[in-house]
Amino acid sequence: MPMKGSGTSELREIDRWEDGVGWIAYPDEEMQRASHAFVGDDGGVWVVDPVDADGLDELLAEFGDVAGVVVMLDRHKRDSAAIANRHDVSVYVPDWMTGVASELNAPVERFGRQLADTGYRAITVRDSSVPPWQEVGLYHEASGTLVVAESVGAAEYFLAPGESLGVHPMLRLFPPERALGDLEPERLFVGHGEGVTSDATSALRDALDGSRSRSVSLYGKTLKMFVAG
Repeated sequence: MPMKGSGTSELREIDRWEDGVGWIAYPDEEMQRASHAFVGDDGGVWVVDPVDADGLDELLAEFGDVAGVVVMLDRHKRDSAAIANRHDVSVYVPDWMTGVASELNAPVERFGRQLADTGYRAITVRDSSVPPWQEVGLYHEASGTLVVAESVGAAEYFLAPGESLGVHPMLRLFPPERALGDLEPERLFVGHGEGVTSDATSALRDALDGSRSRSVSLYGKTLKMFVAG
């Protein structure tokens, strides 16, 4: 199983809800790179950290016209420029995120505490040099929808035994409690793996609360996978 898929995609839909949808372009890859699109309060479709796939434009068209593409993590440029250019829209990057806009071959717009008129609040999840990590979260409080790019995820390598949602292995000892701990999402979508569509607040709090105590079991599991592979 490759870490990242390439070549011909096989789009698998995940995380569909009334105002959006998610997909994994290469379902067999180990990283399980997940992308999402949601309808904002402005009526436009906003595409988040996208990996392109055959049939994607038809999937997005079910929800309306694309209004923008969003980069939520400095290393999640993915196919954002290609999709933005195809839909004649801009790529939106947090106003504090560095080293991203110059690498995008597409129009770029910056956003601050709110993502345009979508109703989604921008949360600084992490902005650090050690490890190098710039990540924004998007939270629509009225609908209880939270999107997190990387700090928590549901791909296998995020998860200690018994977990359905886990903190990233590199952040296990320093989980994003200050940024995410007070939120009460009804649904939570992540950049790796399928999201949590019921009892998301409990899943998030369990992931944060158990991050440190379950770190040894996660690292042990990862070592066994590495040796077996």
